[in-house]
This record gives sequence, C-alpha cells and structure tokens, in this order.
Amino acid sequence: MRAVNEAPFYIGLISGTSRDGVDAALVRFEQSRPLLQASLCLPYPDQLARQLSDLLSCGRRPSDSALAKLDATVSRHFADTADQLLAGSAVTAASVRAIGSHGQTVWHEPQGPRPESIQLGDPAVIAERTGITTVGDFRRADIEMGGQGAPLAPLLHAALFRPATGCRVVLNLGGIANISVIDADGSVRGFDTGPANCLLDAWVQTQQGRPFDRAGAWAASGQSDPGLLRDLLQDPWFARAAPKSTGIEYFNLGWLRKALNDRQLTDCDVQATLAELTAASVAAAVEPAGAEEVLICGGGVHNPDLISRLQRRLPGLSIRSTSRLGLNPDWVEAVLFAWLARERLAGRPQDTRSITGAHAPVLLGTIANPPALE
Repeated sequence: MRAVNEAPFYIGLISGTSRDGVDAALVRFEQSRPLLQASLCLPYPDQLARQLSDLLSCGRRPSDSALAKLDATVSRHFADTADQLLAGSAVTAASVRAIGSHGQTVWHEPQGPRPESIQLGDPAVIAERTGITTVGDFRRADIEMGGQGAPLAPLLHAALFRPATGCRVVLNLGGIANISVIDADGSVRGFDTGPANCLLDAWVQTQQGRPFDRAGAWAASGQSDPGLLRDLLQDPWFARAAPKSTGIEYFNLGWLRKALNDRQLTDCDVQATLAELTAASVAAAVEPAGAEEVLICGGGVHNPDLISRLQRRLPGLSIRSTSRLGLNPDWVEAVLFAWLARERLAGRPQDTRSITGAHAPVLLGTIANPPALE
C-alpha cells in the first residue's frame, strides 16, 4: 500500500459539454496551491463521440439501459486518458495519491421531479484499470443536500484567485458559462449564466460540418440580429435568480430553432447572434457584481470575437486570462477535480451554500480504491 507522503501527485479528469474528449491534468500541491505538471486531452474515438451525441440528441433523460451500455466504454476511456497522461510524464502511478474524475455529464436536472445529475465514467472502473484511488460522483451529495450540484469551479476559484482588495470575477467559458464572484474577505458566490460555446459549436457543426468556429471568425463575418437576440434573451431562464445551473438539456439546437421560427437570416448571422447571446447574458450577470476585473478560463478564452463582444459590453473592466495568475486557462477545470479529490481524501466538507444553494457544507465525491488497496 502506498503511503500518502510517497504519493504527492493528483490527477484531474473531465469531459465537458463539448464532448470532444477527456481533459487530464497532473498536479502536485505546494502549500495547498495546485501546480500543473502535465496535461493532455485524449479525444473520444469517432464511434464513442457519435454514441454520446445520439444519447443526448433526443432532448430527454436517457434510459437506464442506454446509460449502462455506454458507461463501461466511457469509463475505460477516462482510465486510458490517465494512463496516457502518466506515460508522457516522468511520474508513475505509484506516485499518484488519487484521481479526481468528474466524468461525462449526460443529464442535469437538479430541480426536476427526481433531482439528479448523471455523469458517465464509473470511478470504480477507473480505479481498477489504473491502480489508483479514484474520487468521483462529485455532484450527488450536493444535490442530496438541496443544492444544484453545479457549478463547482467557484470552490477552486475562491482558493486560488482571491483579490487583495475589492471584488474579482472568474468566468469559465466552456460549453456553458459560469461565474465566480470572489470578494477580498474570501467569500464567493457563483452560478451558471447560460450558454457559452455549446450553441456556437452546435450551429457551426450543423451548418458547416466543423467542430467549432475557430477564433470566432465565422461569427465575426456576420451581423447579430436584434430581434432574434431579444427573443433569445427573453427566455425566463436568464431572469431566474441564483443559485442556478444548466446544460445542453436546455440550451440546444431545438431551443434555438423555436426562436428562429421563420426568420430569414443567413447562417453566419445566426452564429453572430449566438455569440452576442453569450456576451449579453454573461455581461448581465457580471455587471451587478461590481468587480474590478474578470479572469477568463475555458475554451472561450481562444475566441477573440467573443472576448471583444464581452469587452464592448463591459467597457470598464479588465478582462484577462487566468494565466495572469499562473494557471493555464485550458486546464482550470481538470485541476479543479484534482483539487477536489485531495479535499475529499482530507475529509474537508465544501461550503457550497452560496454557489449551489445546498443547505449545509458537504463532503463532495465518493472514493473508489483499486483492488490492491481494498
């Protein structure tokens, strides 16, 4: 059995709403601050990517049989990602204390008649295949405590990006956008603001067969349509008070097409409007916080068109990448789950009351040990 002091590394694994693959971060901690040692994104094989897309395209909760059918395949891919991450580094599995795995979200309905958030990627399978203790299923305990189960990123943001004075916002532009509002006293509140890249990616995939709009160039070539933007922003979800979270179960092409109706718009004008939707909904959430700066992470940091739209709507704010404070914006979420695994093994409850709306602090995640450690 590995001694804790002989295993100074942690691995974080996550696949987001883009479902393009699994992001992995190898992390060690120095005085509780995570230091990124290596990183990797292992794309899903084409067949698995199609199966995941088919699972979610119906717009309703997948059946238990459909979930079970894919879970083993997704679990193996997550384990393979961890193995490949280590193979490309000088670190052995014996030096890794734990893996924190978010899994692949395939359904998120924390306020439905049966509150739940479903992630594929069984931590027990990952632990068995890698030989490394794995912490997963991070959302369940929060939902059972009356919370949304998401977003969880504000917990790490508060630990790493607390401002010396005033207020700072950390904005994650993944498939869905979420913000963390962090005050100098260390208090944090956070919530999802709506779509970031999910609709942009879905529209360009449908219309042009490309996985994403590189640098936002296609959106930049179009003109945002004021009428469509107004109708999209009138969706009651945007006016809902926090805590709130969402996903592609809600913000998908079916949702968009209802608003498009019979409008005669060019495809690139629709793309431009979707980019403006992201900018407008994020800005509406950020502005009341009274922040002095916004730090951005997630894939949207590489979209200069989207960033410029944000800057126009938030003219008084400094908008910069989290790299300014020493953490690569592409790997913040993967680092989050390495950090959460460390927190769980240390037995530290997380106070998500001002983020997810949970009734009390809660231990996040379940622990799966490999057979050799059981």
